[in-house]
Amino acid sequence: MKNIVIIGGSHGIGLAIAKELQYESKVFVASRTNDLLADMNVTHISFDVTTDTLDTTALPDVVHGLVYCPGSINLRPFRGLKPEVFESDWQINVMGLIKVIQALLPNLTAAEQSSIVTFSSVAAGIGMPFHTSVAAAKGAVEGFAKALAAEYAPKMRVNVIAPSLTDTPLAEKFLSSDEKREKSAQRHPLKRVGNPEDMAQMALFLLDKKSSWISGQVFHVDGGMSTLSVNT
Repeated sequence: MKNIVIIGGSHGIGLAIAKELQYESKVFVASRTNDLLADMNVTHISFDVTTDTLDTTALPDVVHGLVYCPGSINLRPFRGLKPEVFESDWQINVMGLIKVIQALLPNLTAAEQSSIVTFSSVAAGIGMPFHTSVAAAKGAVEGFAKALAAEYAPKMRVNVIAPSLTDTPLAEKFLSSDEKREKSAQRHPLKRVGNPEDMAQMALFLLDKKSSWISGQVFHVDGGMSTLSVNT
């Protein structure tokens, strides 16, 4: 049975992944809260990626998969974004990821071949107004993942999922009315916003041995937004 660590797995995409994995793997969820995990077959570790150091003594010596879910959505005009906002987005999206991987590196490299899955954004690949802060942070995630994948191949695989707007607590304010939801859906060629299960299915594939010849890739799970132009 595989040991899978999910950082930020108590809500949204991370929770959807944990629900899928809980009966086929030993799942360890490191997050600030655990209210939605009470009835699940997972081990919870209290952890705030912005302030805490991950306690690896609570984890097995061998970790087969790591999913890093924390992120941010600060969508504002560039002129109104203070440097502190960029720094905050950088800390949660990039430095948090780096610190977690460095802490777990002995555990990940102890596996025959481990898999790391992290998250970017459609905004890192296409220019979108008001996305300068998140696009900068997520673009760094993509570059970091490719470099890390090259450095640790074939021992460790590293891949990135780049969603468009997904119906999670993080995106709640952008989907808070039927009008907003419909407008967001119509911006996508597939005419709906994403849901956590869409992302979870891709993450499950990337954690599985079925993807053992895939590394250093960015997978756009975005309703076609990054590549398709469809008349409405």
